[in-house]
Amino acid sequence: MSQSKFIVFEGPDGSGQTTQASLLADVLTKSSKKVYLTKEPADDLDDGLIRKILKKRKLTSPETLQLYFTANRAHHLSAQIEPALNSGQWVISDRYFFSTLAFGMLKLDYEWLWQINSHFRKPDITFFLDVPARVCMDRLQRRGGEREFFEQEKKLEQVIKNYKEVFSKKQFSNIFIINGDRDIGIIAKEIWGIVNARLK
Repeated sequence: MSQSKFIVFEGPDGSGQTTQASLLADVLTKSSKKVYLTKEPADDLDDGLIRKILKKRKLTSPETLQLYFTANRAHHLSAQIEPALNSGQWVISDRYFFSTLAFGMLKLDYEWLWQINSHFRKPDITFFLDVPARVCMDRLQRRGGEREFFEQEKKLEQVIKNYKEVFSKKQFSNIFIINGDRDIGIIAKEIWGIVNARLK
């Protein structure tokens, strides 16, 4: 393996991808790897504008929202991800362009969404936390806080289907679909096993 790798965690809201991204970062750090943990959308570009739209505080069209996500991603890559990779760090991102494809397909055509994201770097490894929509909603309800636009069971069910449709496309590889409806530690151990196998 080369010195640095780009690893992405994906899943419906409430799937646990944020937790697992953090746990993998911790394990890699303990294994003497330099790790840069990040997430999308990156708030430093738009001052939280995307979050305001997702929380329905601002209204816009589906096309505009996904163009905001894509612009944010371009900045995220140039300002954070690429410099970290070039310095030899392992980059772990909580969400990437797969989120734009899967969530965006609720309203928009896949080909248009892929066209505006196709020039971005592809991850070396992508983990998808596969969790039923009803379980995700239970977790989100226990978490509390303000509900976002996509956090509805019917929408999450379709988002999960969209992810799996996207992953079946021939242009994507090194995608691991992980059963995320299990103990956090068991999931983390499986993920680490996959990554560790690529360290040897």
